[in-house]
Amino acid sequence: MNFNLSEEQQMFADMAKQFAMAELAPHAATWDAEHIFPKQVIQQAGELGFCGLYTPEHKGGMGLSRLDSAIIFEQLSMGCTATTAMITIHNMATWMIATWGTDSVCERWCEGLVSGKLLASYCLTEPGAGSDAASLTTSARRDGDEYVINGSKMFISGAGETDVLVAMVRTGCEGAKGISAVVIPADSPGVIYGKAEEKLGWNAQPTRLITFEDVRIPVANLLGEEGEGFAIAMKGLDGGRINIASCSIGTAQQALTTATAYMKERKQFGKTIASFQGLQFKLADMATQLVAARQMVRLAAFKLDNNDPEKTAYCAMAKQFATDVGFAVCDAALQIHGGYGYIKEYPLERHFRDVRVHQILEGTNEIMRLIVSRRILTEGAGEIL
Repeated sequence: MNFNLSEEQQMFADMAKQFAMAELAPHAATWDAEHIFPKQVIQQAGELGFCGLYTPEHKGGMGLSRLDSAIIFEQLSMGCTATTAMITIHNMATWMIATWGTDSVCERWCEGLVSGKLLASYCLTEPGAGSDAASLTTSARRDGDEYVINGSKMFISGAGETDVLVAMVRTGCEGAKGISAVVIPADSPGVIYGKAEEKLGWNAQPTRLITFEDVRIPVANLLGEEGEGFAIAMKGLDGGRINIASCSIGTAQQALTTATAYMKERKQFGKTIASFQGLQFKLADMATQLVAARQMVRLAAFKLDNNDPEKTAYCAMAKQFATDVGFAVCDAALQIHGGYGYIKEYPLERHFRDVRVHQILEGTNEIMRLIVSRRILTEGAGEIL
């Protein structure tokens, strides 16, 4: 079993890190402070293939594995967590369109999406349906060759700035079997955007409520078949959990690197704080936890790439563990900086704020524990996991 990156994976990582340090890191604090959504920079990322990483090659994407993609997202997030997270969401929505979209949908959207010239938002959560996604109520009523969509979606990243929405809607009965996935042009008549939410972090991307009032789209905009939406959403979330876990790891790695450099420079009581054993132990714990989280995420990505029967449980474990560790490492790095860590002149407080939401989105970490525990309690699954 070889844990080293292949030559190709190392090349991807180096290219992503170079882009992150040149195009993301120098501007991340300004984007955060001024709430700037860097669409042009995301387009530059698209020119390198970062907007269609695991979209199939025959649809214009790079066709990479989820493991390769996780390695790239980790490096990108070292430059700007919020922007990289938006790129991961765009990748998921683009992959859904390319995988389940009709020929007409793919012809209209795929080229622009994989290049980053167009951006996509993913619409699952509703004001009354968060963790219980199967209870969503946004409806799509068929009227001839069109669907008429009514309802609302909450906490939608990029909303108001993106070009296309991948939305989960109810076309049939209650529960998961009545949910379908559709593609909605973001500027369709009847699509109404709420105010940009004031958030703790992720300020480099807008988050809004979207309301649909008699929005009409062609039936051809259906992804897959009617009733397959919930299954598509769950497949998307397996990969999405790896993606957001990778963002936590990359951000925490950057925080650890910054804290290490600070410890070597900062002097107290006549010597650098790197000489204090208490802080040395803290640094060792941070690094150990981070390495463990990274390996768990890459294991889950491997399971997903190989369609392992337990892939969903592994993705849930990896997401829960890596986002908890990522937040803890960023918190510890801030503590090492003392009062300096609390002010905006240093990046620690931004890292701390940006990774906090990772424990909530793509399924809260409480839901991740529920997924894993239910799987363990299934007869015969304990030994598998």
